[in-house]
Amino acid sequence: MNTVLAERVLPTFQTVQLVKGDLTAETTAAIVNAANAHLQHGSGVAAAISRRGGPAIQQESDAWILEHGPISHAEPAWTSGGSLPARYVIHAVGPVWGDGTEDPKLAAAVNGSLSVADELRLDSIAFPAISTGVFGFPKERAAGVILTAIQHYFAHTASGIQLVRVVLFDEETLRAFMAAWQRQA
Repeated sequence: MNTVLAERVLPTFQTVQLVKGDLTAETTAAIVNAANAHLQHGSGVAAAISRRGGPAIQQESDAWILEHGPISHAEPAWTSGGSLPARYVIHAVGPVWGDGTEDPKLAAAVNGSLSVADELRLDSIAFPAISTGVFGFPKERAAGVILTAIQHYFAHTASGIQLVRVVLFDEETLRAFMAAWQRQA
């Protein structure tokens, strides 16, 4: 069961929540997959989403790549949620730590995911801690970038999204996001 640990209503009236739990159990309209550019869902969050969502997610991802080519940080792909509770999976490519200009790339992945959710006319979305697993992005730094990017998007974009959840699985990541959350209060 996912548990809301912190909640804030932005000046633009969106609710942002930090949640401890399992991203694949989220009932938001979409969840964000921390993907690679070729949408091969073999490890980390992507593997968990693909396992729980069933083969449709990988099949739709393969079809996306055939039609559109590899995805970028700023322009995520999307598929159905397969057998997940969420209707959609938005596949965002986060940066690999050490490649350079990681902060703007991570912000672009968040911004692009929110933009896709708006294009799909969704009212809710849930994010993982993009790039903090196998891509090695330092957790506390990523937390600040992700939370700031969410606030920045709504401050500069008319949006139908009402709820943004950041779903965190492990204690170390949760502590990093809570510290960033408190700094932004």
